[in-house]
Amino acid sequence: MLTGGAGSPNRSGMVDPALNLAGGSLILPQPLPLDGGQSLERVEVAYETYGKLNAEKSNAVLICHALTGDHHVASPHPITGKAGWWVRTVGPGKPIDTDRYFVICANVLGSCLGTTGPASPAGDGQPWAMRFPVITIRDMVRTLVALLDSLGIDQLHAVIGGSMGGMQALSFAANWPERTRAVLVIASTARHSAQNIAFHEVGRQAIMADPKWEGGNYYAKGKGPESGLAVARMAAHITYLSEAGLTEKFGRRLQDRTEKTFGFDADFQVESYLRHQGLSFTDRFDANSYLYITRAMDYFDLAEEHGGRLAEAFAGVKARFCLVSFDTDWLYPTAESRVIAHALNAAGAPVSFVELSAPFGHDSFLLDVPAQDRVIAGFLNQ
Repeated sequence: MLTGGAGSPNRSGMVDPALNLAGGSLILPQPLPLDGGQSLERVEVAYETYGKLNAEKSNAVLICHALTGDHHVASPHPITGKAGWWVRTVGPGKPIDTDRYFVICANVLGSCLGTTGPASPAGDGQPWAMRFPVITIRDMVRTLVALLDSLGIDQLHAVIGGSMGGMQALSFAANWPERTRAVLVIASTARHSAQNIAFHEVGRQAIMADPKWEGGNYYAKGKGPESGLAVARMAAHITYLSEAGLTEKFGRRLQDRTEKTFGFDADFQVESYLRHQGLSFTDRFDANSYLYITRAMDYFDLAEEHGGRLAEAFAGVKARFCLVSFDTDWLYPTAESRVIAHALNAAGAPVSFVELSAPFGHDSFLLDVPAQDRVIAGFLNQ
């Protein structure tokens, strides 16, 4: 069942009419099987589309979003009112050109902006909370494939993702190889490292140590574990930046003062910045969703899903691939993309690979990097 459409009232702010924005929500007609052995009934998927699907249905591009992203790629966020998270990349005449492509983005399974997740009502009408089954990246992609089925799209022109979105793009190509002709993976990895799992665990423990978490059953209380979620976001946000970027932006400069206070206020600009990032995040994200999505990322190991050899994941894949990394990204460094490139070569899949220079760390794929724009446009338009 589809709801919504162009001009749906769940959006705030002005949208460029040239985007041909549409979307809404969809209830999957069949139960969704999960890697953990369970299944979910009546899964709701929130999504947006931009541009127009051609008569042959051959120009569809699926964008997969990152951990704290959503389906508002190029439209204002309904809670914050801020511009879409990739508005500089998606639109008429932009690298992902909506005059040329029909662009789709859906909120991932387990999230909190319209797609079924722990804050959604279970069969008894109460929020799932921690009764929600643990999910995987592949479960997220199953949801996307079911959405494409409902939209009548058998094969994509391309699937694109950065960070966790790149994990979804890789999983899509490995498990549904006939469903896309091209795969663009930016600042991502084929498996989560011990260091990345460790960072996520710090965030999860911060949430669960907050007394207002209450075992995940905080929805009826009005406010949840905002302090814990803010700390989790602060810790994660550090991994999205580079040391050079932090030094250039903040250095050791003090915040609105000329001398240190010899206390524990935010003396330094970087402290103030991180506190702001943490607090503002709690306005738009659910703490339990953060637990579930980070766990899905930690479970991701594409080689493990295919007998321990990454090349086997791509055996028989006909799609062409493009891998992009950044020289200042220490969360998913270039070495991770190189491993994927080697596996694709071993599988005989066509692949191009580029490391771009940018000062922004992992977040470079979201920011103004003209070289990335050229790579995206060049790859899509081949």
